[in-house]
Amino acid sequence: MIRVHHIKLYFAALAIFLVLDMFWLLVLARNFYQQQIGQYMRPDPNLYAAGAFYLLFIAGLLYFAILPGAHAPLHAAQRGAFFGLLTYATYDLTNLAIMRDWPLLLTLVDLLWGSALCAVVAAATAWLGSRMGKALPAAQL
Repeated sequence: MIRVHHIKLYFAALAIFLVLDMFWLLVLARNFYQQQIGQYMRPDPNLYAAGAFYLLFIAGLLYFAILPGAHAPLHAAQRGAFFGLLTYATYDLTNLAIMRDWPLLLTLVDLLWGSALCAVVAAATAWLGSRMGKALPAAQL
């Protein structure tokens, strides 16, 4: 059952994820991606597709990592890291398997980034949720 608390956690996770991922994509790794897969990149990203990805991805992260670790940020981080590894591997290893000249280095960096990003987002959101949860009776969590 979806509760108000879950909706708050969803939007907290979405905000944290977007800030970190945008910093990664637009600042830290921008040149790296251009060097690795510039020939595949669009000049302007499809924001509808990106938006759909972020909305769905955070729902999965919430369901598989954040809620099961809601009162234990370390547990949420472990589940988040595994979720990130699996989901980023789906994209990167599929590309490595079927696309000519897909860079192995990009795949490895993406797998590390996805694991770390999801671990941090899950842990931070679980921690925030535990702070919000102190004001709620346990039955409402």
